[in-house]
Amino acid sequence: MFNALRLIPRRSHRRWFYGLLSAVVALGVALGSPAPTGAISIQDLIRGGIQVIQGVQLSNMSAEQEVEFGKEINQQLVSKEIKLYRDPALNRYINQIGQRLAQTSSRSNIPYTFQVVRDDSINAFATVGGFIYVNTGTIKAADNEAQLASVIAHEIGHIEGKHVLKGIRKAAIEQGIASAAGIDRNTAVQLGVQLALRLPRSRQYEYEADERGLDMLGKAGYDPSGMIGFFEKLLDKRGGSAPTFLSTHPATEDRIQAIKEKINSTPRNVGSGLDSSAYRARIQPL
Repeated sequence: MFNALRLIPRRSHRRWFYGLLSAVVALGVALGSPAPTGAISIQDLIRGGIQVIQGVQLSNMSAEQEVEFGKEINQQLVSKEIKLYRDPALNRYINQIGQRLAQTSSRSNIPYTFQVVRDDSINAFATVGGFIYVNTGTIKAADNEAQLASVIAHEIGHIEGKHVLKGIRKAAIEQGIASAAGIDRNTAVQLGVQLALRLPRSRQYEYEADERGLDMLGKAGYDPSGMIGFFEKLLDKRGGSAPTFLSTHPATEDRIQAIKEKINSTPRNVGSGLDSSAYRARIQPL
């Protein structure tokens, strides 16, 4: 280890030590004394430094940082925006489906959290860092486990592609709030909440999430026809206004055709999850 003291003459050691001690004492006095009105205190400088450190760098976020960021968005969602459905049996079932799919994901290295939202509208969404939400309305609308798994797999596909993270970065740039130091953490969290709940994603992201989700369905052993079946079921129920799940996901008919072409072009074994009676028994709490 490099030792700076070896470069100081022996006679200077004591003078250097006393000088350092004086500086430490002076700093302690400054920290313990109230700052004059209008002056910038050391505490302010420290707090300012912490604020910079806590800024969000969206372009080079590590997996660990993304998970922590997702936890903050999730906290805002569950405390202010959504109501969770707390039935333990149903939550275990949804988590089992989600974890089965997540194990086949290209981002299986991050933890996934699957939560049921008490909402009869047909919707599901993902945020950042493995947090996925499924409405009770979606669970009830599905005919079987494969159909519900296709919805969850689609949302994992958004996590794989980091679509919400990219959306937050794009929104920050468009609003002129991004800088070299990143963006304010609270602002980034609020953007994440808004993107998760209210803003549609791009056509490119939806096609990509469909393709990723379809791949996960096959690897997890589910029948891939579940994805087609669920989308077609919702289109049949439209009746003048699209369900939330489709209204925020454009060009549904085109997506169904793309899924069919993908299934037909890829050799696959017929999978599981098509037993409607077994599925109804599992979601009985609803």
